[in-house]
Amino acid sequence: MSVRTEAVIEIGSTGIRAIIANIFDTGIYEVLERAGKPVSLGRDAFASGSISRDTIRESIAVLRGIRELLRSYGIKPESARVVATSAIREAENRDAFIDRVALRTGFKVEIVEDIEESHYMYLAVQYALGNDAKYFARSNSIIIEVGGGSTELMLLRKGRIVAAHSLRLGTVRVDEQSRAAMGVTGYLMRFLADNVRNACDSMEEELPLGGVKSFIVIGHDARFAARIAGIEGREDYRVIPKAAFVAVIDRLRSMSVDAIVSEYHLPYDQAESLVPGLVIIGLFLERTKAEELIVPNVSMREGLLVAIAGGKGGEIEDEIHTQVIASTIGLGRRYHFDEEHARNVAAHGLFLFDKLAELHGMSRRERVLLEAAAWLHDIGTFIKADGHHYHSEYIVRNSEIFGLQREDLTIVANIVRYHRKAGPSPSHINYMSLSREDRTIVLKLAAILRVADALDRGHTQRLTLEGLELKEDHLLLKTDCEGDLSMERLSLIEKGDIFEDVFGYKVVVI
Repeated sequence: MSVRTEAVIEIGSTGIRAIIANIFDTGIYEVLERAGKPVSLGRDAFASGSISRDTIRESIAVLRGIRELLRSYGIKPESARVVATSAIREAENRDAFIDRVALRTGFKVEIVEDIEESHYMYLAVQYALGNDAKYFARSNSIIIEVGGGSTELMLLRKGRIVAAHSLRLGTVRVDEQSRAAMGVTGYLMRFLADNVRNACDSMEEELPLGGVKSFIVIGHDARFAARIAGIEGREDYRVIPKAAFVAVIDRLRSMSVDAIVSEYHLPYDQAESLVPGLVIIGLFLERTKAEELIVPNVSMREGLLVAIAGGKGGEIEDEIHTQVIASTIGLGRRYHFDEEHARNVAAHGLFLFDKLAELHGMSRRERVLLEAAAWLHDIGTFIKADGHHYHSEYIVRNSEIFGLQREDLTIVANIVRYHRKAGPSPSHINYMSLSREDRTIVLKLAAILRVADALDRGHTQRLTLEGLELKEDHLLLKTDCEGDLSMERLSLIEKGDIFEDVFGYKVVVI
């Protein structure tokens, strides 16, 4: 069994924290050491829009200390995975911050988008729950994390993600709002209640919250509540009965911050954010039918370790693919797409992709992007059928799909843009803003998608691909249809041009 030592560092809204772990080739990890220190990055970013000089200096000092710890394990700074979340993401001087950190510590900071945070949160939860995750997947679920800058939410219908949301509702951000109101009595509770109610109302169409029975929470506020009121589950998670959780909130609300620090021996900054964080969780809990809270002892950092470990035999990659497509279909349903047509086009597209692997030379990542684009290519008809490829591009570009990063969504948006009508042109800004490598991916995948779409021109799913053959300069497609194929042949004449230009084969259906 081989093992390697890795480090993950998270630069969050309330502090900088690191995990050092051994990663085994079996897809598991063993934590060797944790380190970190509170730093008020979020208070700077959310109040003034930038990170102050003093906070930058403090951050560099903390990171230098972590660098020395990593060296004792033989880990070089450039080898560590360093991620920054909402505070740095929103700071106007984020580029200067990242540059100074790199020059002074050697760490290369990667800013993760909110949808990526959800991705790593999901991985961490699945790892912590282990085989018990299958039990919780029997019912509709919510996974929630309340951070300093945002609240990350995932909605799951029987284990499949239907939506992921990032709300600008974090404990530090809320505290800044409360201070701006100058301590008006009841303001904080009204502010939280209004924001949570609006968020829940907007999610009802995606997943009726009244049917949610599994309520899974991560974050230090939830772990604190689990420590004082939770029931032992497994080693990696605890269960809090709903009544016990409400009692914890009521008790803490009656105490001052100084009293919480004194009684529970918490750092002042954590005690200060404890009540808002738990209240946010409680307000979401009230909208569900859950009678208990599941609190895994993990954070996004553990999710990063799981991603690095890779899981057993590709389990992680397979599970993420399943959730990417579930989230994609959820987005399509939100815009009332033709689901059967999309399913048919996706099946044909993947058939072509797999059978033509030697011709296109692309990887599993590009296969996922093609599948997402196939499901969503007609989503723009929700706005208007005429020119719907433009509308499809707009919707995809401005949406979130679990498991896809922003650059992935940009590629998918371009693919759906070119599923019909004219192909890419140097005058198309969104296409030309891609790297040369990504433009090539768009060309290849759009070419395949156009052929797959042409085979269901009438949206009737009247044929299925059964085989193909490359013969001289022709790609011959064999189907199970014994009827007239003139409509599909005409459609291929209109839409097969990019495939012929890119791959050098004229597509013919027989």
